[in-house]
Amino acid sequence: MPAVSETRVGVLISGRGSNMVSLIEAAAQPGYPADIVTVISNRPEAGGLKRAEDAGIDTVVIDHKTHADRASFDAALDAALEAAKVEIVCLAGFMRLLTTEFTEKWRGRMINIHPALLPSFRGLHTHERALEAGVKIHGCTVHFVTPEMDVGPIIMQAAVPVLEGDTPELLSARVLAQEHIIYPAALRLVCEGRARIEGERVAVDEFEVADRALVVPGV
Repeated sequence: MPAVSETRVGVLISGRGSNMVSLIEAAAQPGYPADIVTVISNRPEAGGLKRAEDAGIDTVVIDHKTHADRASFDAALDAALEAAKVEIVCLAGFMRLLTTEFTEKWRGRMINIHPALLPSFRGLHTHERALEAGVKIHGCTVHFVTPEMDVGPIIMQAAVPVLEGDTPELLSARVLAQEHIIYPAALRLVCEGRARIEGERVAVDEFEVADRALVVPGV
């Protein structure tokens, strides 16, 4: 049986790295088409760095505070990704706005997980805003990254019901559980070439379309 070709993936984090861990765990499974080769953080204190090191993955710190501007930071970030021969970039709680030059270079090869059902609730504090808006369905989205924040073509989404008595913390935990499911699933589609940007949308091989949307009952 031929060996599975593994795509070299770099993960960018700023904090605890829970979505990073879900990708690392998926990549450790036989037949998964990605190899997490580096984890890069803009914050030296990010908890996810130790979690990556414990998994035997090389880590890099590029402290944004030591760079004069976004362009110089992004240049250092790009150099680290190139040095690790990264083919696909995954943003996993990476709290930095990237320059147009950087995102254009990695267009079609960089994906992000956002804690809302895009195009609703772009930006921060998504769970609080969802509760304030009174929506009945909330969720998360994996999308390709483009220069405009939280706008890129959608690869996969998962929805959860908003329950009576929900707090931002309760809703966040329920959404996060789905993030840990769909991010590895979406990365698989991208690495296998089954999720492709066509215009402003993502096309997925027809027989796999059902994989793209998950709606789970409340518990």
